[in-house]
Amino acid sequence: MWRSPVSAHGWGSWGRRFKSCHPDFFFTFVIMKKLILILIPLLLFNSCSELTNDETNAPNIILITLDGVRWQEVFNGIDLELIENKKFTKNSELLNQMFFDENQKIRQQKLLPFFGNYIDNYGLLIGNNDEESSIKLTNDQLFSYPGYNEILTGFADSSITSNNKIYNKNQTILELLNNNQNYSGQVAAFCSWDVFPYIINDKRSGVPVSAGYSNLEKNKLSKLESFIDVYQKMMPLFRYNVRYDLFTHILSMEHIKNTHPKFVYISYDETDSFSHDGSYDNYISSLHNTDKMIEELWIYLQQDSFYKDNTYMFITTDHGRGDGDFSNSMWTSHGSGVEGCENTWLAVLGPGIKNKEIEKGKYYVNQIAPTIAKLAGISIKDSRAGSPILIN
Repeated sequence: MWRSPVSAHGWGSWGRRFKSCHPDFFFTFVIMKKLILILIPLLLFNSCSELTNDETNAPNIILITLDGVRWQEVFNGIDLELIENKKFTKNSELLNQMFFDENQKIRQQKLLPFFGNYIDNYGLLIGNNDEESSIKLTNDQLFSYPGYNEILTGFADSSITSNNKIYNKNQTILELLNNNQNYSGQVAAFCSWDVFPYIINDKRSGVPVSAGYSNLEKNKLSKLESFIDVYQKMMPLFRYNVRYDLFTHILSMEHIKNTHPKFVYISYDETDSFSHDGSYDNYISSLHNTDKMIEELWIYLQQDSFYKDNTYMFITTDHGRGDGDFSNSMWTSHGSGVEGCENTWLAVLGPGIKNKEIEKGKYYVNQIAPTIAKLAGISIKDSRAGSPILIN
C-alpha cells in the first residue's frame, strides 16, 4: 500500500516556529488535534460491517470538489513568486521549508503527495496547461454556483448568475442516479458550503445533503455524527455559512463506512475562502491537508470489499483563479473579469484506467457529469451536455 511520506510525519522541527509566526492558526490546529483525540474512541465503537457489491455490478462513484483551487499548484506545487510576495505570504521561510524544491515535480509531490505520487502513477491528471492539457469551464460567470451546476449537470446554464440560495431547476447527476434502480436511496452529499442543498435541490431530488452547519436526519446519526452535530458550532466560526473541511471529511467518511452508499459527493471549501482573504499561507496549508483527507478516503475504499476494485473517484474544482499578482489576473479573485480562471483540472482514479495518453488534449468541465453517467449506465438527455471523456 502506498503511503504519503509527508502525511506519515508529524509537525517536525518547524512546529515551534510555526506557532510563533501563526498563533491563531496554531491555536485552531491544537483545538482540532484535541478534537480528533476525543473522536478516536467514538470511531472505535462504530465498527463497519464487511459488505459486498454482489447486488449490482454498477460501479461506486465518489465525486470530490475543492473550491477555487488553481491548476498551477496541482501540477507545479507552490507558486515561486507568490511565496515570496509579502502581501500574500506571511511566512515564506516556513512554506519554503515544507514545500520548496528546485524540481517542479518534487514541489508537486511535497505539496500534494497523493496527487503527485499515487494519482499521477495510477490515475489520470488532466489540466496541466504547460503540457498541452486543458479542461475549461464553458459557463461565462466563472464563480461557484454556475461552476458547480456545470460540474453536476453536464452543462452551463446562462440563467444562473449569482450564488444566491435559489433551488436549481436543472437535474444534477446525483438526482439522476437517485432515480436509477441501481443507485436509488444510495446517494448522498457532504459539503462545507451551505448553498449546496439548493444547487442539488434536495427537496425535489430526495438526495440527503449535509451542508454548512446542518447535518443529516438526526434520528439516523451515529455517535460520532451526533458528536459533531452538537459540537461543530463551538469551534471559532470559519465562515458563517462554511463549516470546517475536516468536519465535512469526518462526516462523509462516517457515512461511507456505516451505510456504504454507491454515490457520494464531497465538497471542500477552505481553499477558496483563504484565497479571497489573500492568505497564500493558509491556502497552501488547506490544500496540503485536503490531499491527506482524499488519500485517507481512497485507502479506506481499497480496504473495504464493497468498494475495492469497483469504485471510481473524480476530483476537480468549480473554477480556477487569476495567475498571480496582476491587475487583470489576481490570484485572489475569479469571475468573468479575471483572466485565467476558466482553467480548471480533473483527477480520476478507478479500475481499468490505463490510457494515460488521454491526459493531453482539450477538455471541458461539462464533460465530467456525462463521463460519470456513462460509467453508471445512464445518459444525460439535455442537448447542452458535453460528451463523455473516454477514461478507459
